[in-house]
Amino acid sequence: MAVHSMAGSHRPPIMGSKHVVASGHYLASAAGYRILEQGGNAIDAGVATGIVINVVLPDMTSFGGVAPIIIYSARDEKVETISGLGRWPRSASIEHFVKNRGGDMPPGVERVVVPAAAGAWMTALEEHGTMSFEQVVTPALELALDGFPLHYTGAMAYEGLADVFDKWPSTGDVFAPNGRPVGFGELLVQPALAHTFERLIEVERAAAGRGREGAIAAARDFFYRGEIAQEIVAFVRDGGGFLSLDDMGDFEVGHEPPAVGSFNGYEVYTCGPWCQGPVVAQTIQMLSGDDLRALGHNTPDYIHLLAETLKLAFADRDAFYGDPDHVDVPMTGLLSEEYTRARRGEIDPARAAIGMPSAGDPWRYEGRPAPDEYDYEPATPGGTGGDLDTSYVCCVDRWGNAFSATPSDSLGMSPVVPSLGFTPSGRGTQSWLDERHPSSLKPWKRPRLTPNPAIAFKDGKPWMPFGTPGGDAQCQTMVQVFLNISVFGMHVQQAIEAPRFLTWNFPNSFWPHGYIAGRLQLERGVGSEVAGTLERRGHEIEWRAEYDAVTGGACAIVMDPDNGTRSGGADLRRESYAIGR
Repeated sequence: MAVHSMAGSHRPPIMGSKHVVASGHYLASAAGYRILEQGGNAIDAGVATGIVINVVLPDMTSFGGVAPIIIYSARDEKVETISGLGRWPRSASIEHFVKNRGGDMPPGVERVVVPAAAGAWMTALEEHGTMSFEQVVTPALELALDGFPLHYTGAMAYEGLADVFDKWPSTGDVFAPNGRPVGFGELLVQPALAHTFERLIEVERAAAGRGREGAIAAARDFFYRGEIAQEIVAFVRDGGGFLSLDDMGDFEVGHEPPAVGSFNGYEVYTCGPWCQGPVVAQTIQMLSGDDLRALGHNTPDYIHLLAETLKLAFADRDAFYGDPDHVDVPMTGLLSEEYTRARRGEIDPARAAIGMPSAGDPWRYEGRPAPDEYDYEPATPGGTGGDLDTSYVCCVDRWGNAFSATPSDSLGMSPVVPSLGFTPSGRGTQSWLDERHPSSLKPWKRPRLTPNPAIAFKDGKPWMPFGTPGGDAQCQTMVQVFLNISVFGMHVQQAIEAPRFLTWNFPNSFWPHGYIAGRLQLERGVGSEVAGTLERRGHEIEWRAEYDAVTGGACAIVMDPDNGTRSGGADLRRESYAIGR
């Protein structure tokens, strides 16, 4: 393994000629690398890494949570997305929360949607992998069964979850087993989660006669139609939630076309408008006509332009994005060159927009008016809201396959199912109780998801899987990392470590969807002189730490199309790690 350090970089980049894994935790990256060394491909390794993330970052992700995935198949030269996002139970309704909860959507089983991560991992493995579920889940099983020393940010998160552990005894039994949260360096053991993996392995073994794919499908059926489904549903229903056996049994993860944005010879593939991924595509496309290099990295002009561009994309996100199975989303218009060019022209180079900008009119660029049922009303500023959760995984193998996934769902969303050791997805927190909103709660509808993996192409060739945790910070950090490399020529690790900024001039994706008009957060590395200029343009500056976990935990792997070299980077803002050779 060749390792090269760079001036200004705290971690050396990982450069490998065969395969690389980068993820939100060092043990997960090691697990994925182990699978690659055993002969698995990027999808085998990505699934193994993702399930380990579910074990080592249960405060940020869950095996019963969400896991949106993007895969590039070198054999087929095709990009595919797997939604990995659950649907609201068919008996759920806005009326319930309005009448019985006073218009609130409190944490707990009432906002549980169908768990999707397990289905996403197993579907990706079945359709694109080469190994058995038992092979790829073994590293996660070992860590759940034998335990692992808890990392620093996990220990800090558990301290902040003490009230959750008291409120939900089934969660406290695992993460505060002695009446206090597991501390830094102490062993975290998850026997119930390990037993869940063992049960799935037993089902797969029993179905071995059906072949590799059939045996994995049998394990997935056991989760969604067998005993595991029964245990999830019983727990949720006992707590007052809406999930049914029919909801579990009828659910399948989605296979949907990606959204694609273009930027000066690059294309970025994201998941569709059931998540916020197209914000990345819209933003880079709006910026494609600007000489960003001439503006200079993280200068006032550069930060102002990116912040104002992001505000426009987020305004469109709020007005149009939602589950395309239930909402007419004008994605063709939103990503047309004419529309993004017109939106770019709305930016005032001398003055910040205070309050979310008005949405655009993408319908016109599809040659049609807005549909009659479109009745969106933008929110007004006020309040706060949001959870810190999510992680990220990317893998590239020796054959050129690429895997990009953003698993999520935190311990604060819903309680642990005692017999299974994981939380069922509380992603209903990203729905609205306003029926006019494109991401309003409706039976069998998916919430609009924040997690959004991506894969970038350069000159038509796969170039970089990348992503980050961070809620509404995700798209912003992803755009900055992408531009740091594609425009400013930074190495991937340097690009990830560069100082970041975040605008919050839009409704937060998490309930209760508050937002603070004009707020622009800057990491300390940006500098006070830059901040002063931005303040004079109308931005309300809030300082964050020099390397702040709020801005995410980005990971990326750059694939050199000329010599085949892979360069991996991982964020020092969290426990992220890249490994390869």
